[in-house]
Amino acid sequence: MKFYDCITAPSPRRVRIFMAEKGLEIDTVQIDLASGEQFSEAYRKINPDCVVPALQLDDGTCLSEVLAICQYLEELQPEPTLFGQTPSERALVTMWHTKVEQQGLLGMMDKFRNSAKGFKDRALAGPDNYPQIPELARRGRQRVEACHRKLDGQLADSEFLVGDLYSIADITAQVFVDFALRGNVPIPDGADNLRRWYESVSSRPSAKA
Repeated sequence: MKFYDCITAPSPRRVRIFMAEKGLEIDTVQIDLASGEQFSEAYRKINPDCVVPALQLDDGTCLSEVLAICQYLEELQPEPTLFGQTPSERALVTMWHTKVEQQGLLGMMDKFRNSAKGFKDRALAGPDNYPQIPELARRGRQRVEACHRKLDGQLADSEFLVGDLYSIADITAQVFVDFALRGNVPIPDGADNLRRWYESVSSRPSAKA
């Protein structure tokens, strides 16, 4: 297998943390997004979507979505489980992962890519160009702040997003909160549950991945 990564991008970091929690080491190739390497002919043959991460299997199959990559790795190495043991746990993990990805990460991506000067006409990742829409940047920040509040509420009575199970949902949430902090959207005052959880997950060795 070969893992295509970019050390500065939030999405592949989710897979790196997942692999670190599993104790997996996979041959890794860094794709230089800043120089546009993702648009090269060589990388387009691997992932026509021109984004990272991607996991190329030994038979040449390419997985290019974070959840699909992590589900595959979970099947290869079930322990420690990061998707849950029971049907209800697995459903809740998938639900919270999806909520954080759609409401938090994508909101932050809207804020970032629709406001940063370096992304003029590159408001969406991928092979096609899209103009920035400033209103989406403002709405993106509102979505991030709403997601912070939602996570704080969910963590009021549990250690992690799904009870006492550390999961892919927590990994995605951690990367979301880190991305928001880098984009000047801090954990809000009074969100003590979210702050407690964030300090906990950030202290795990895998957080350095």
